[in-house]
Amino acid sequence: MSNWLERLLGETQLRLLSLLRRSRHTVTTLAEALGLTDNAVRMHIAALHRDGIVAQVGTQRDTGGKPARVYGLTREGEELFPKAYAIVLSKLVGEIVHTEGRDRAIALLRAVGAQAAAGAHKGASAKQKMESAAAVFQSLGADVEVQQTPAGWRLQGYGCPLSAVTSGHAEMCELGKALVQEVVGGPVKECCQRGDHPRCAFEIDSAA
Repeated sequence: MSNWLERLLGETQLRLLSLLRRSRHTVTTLAEALGLTDNAVRMHIAALHRDGIVAQVGTQRDTGGKPARVYGLTREGEELFPKAYAIVLSKLVGEIVHTEGRDRAIALLRAVGAQAAAGAHKGASAKQKMESAAAVFQSLGADVEVQQTPAGWRLQGYGCPLSAVTSGHAEMCELGKALVQEVVGGPVKECCQRGDHPRCAFEIDSAA
């Protein structure tokens, strides 16, 4: 299991989530499996429920007692666990570059970026358009803000939702660039920072 996840949640909550990942549980069955009291488990469940990681998914009637709540992981809870997305995507981009060339890989990534932004609301002003592009990035899990520059506007990211892939394939930034271009309807300059601390960044010239 991922060490960073244990540091984030603590050993007990990570064990609790691992149990819920395998099957749904009541407070009592979780307490028995973890060697804790029911009240201790309820405290952990309450904290995880507040964070949107665990949810009540039904009830279970025990012999002679009132129905017990049954808990399971939410989609957000499932996404906490390590996935193979980054590995598969990186291999896929690498294979396209190898077999069809870098230009073809960029063309495909730009098409995906444009499709991701196809339904975005496009404002009237340059600022509004950039804010619409930022909203699309945020829907993809990115932390971004719109900043004014001497020439126009900058979409500044704090991190990169595709950082696990962009470090080995700078072509991935073309996806984000095409996304912004689709929304603003004009030229976009890619200013992404890659390396140990990747940051998405794209700029537009208001005059253009």
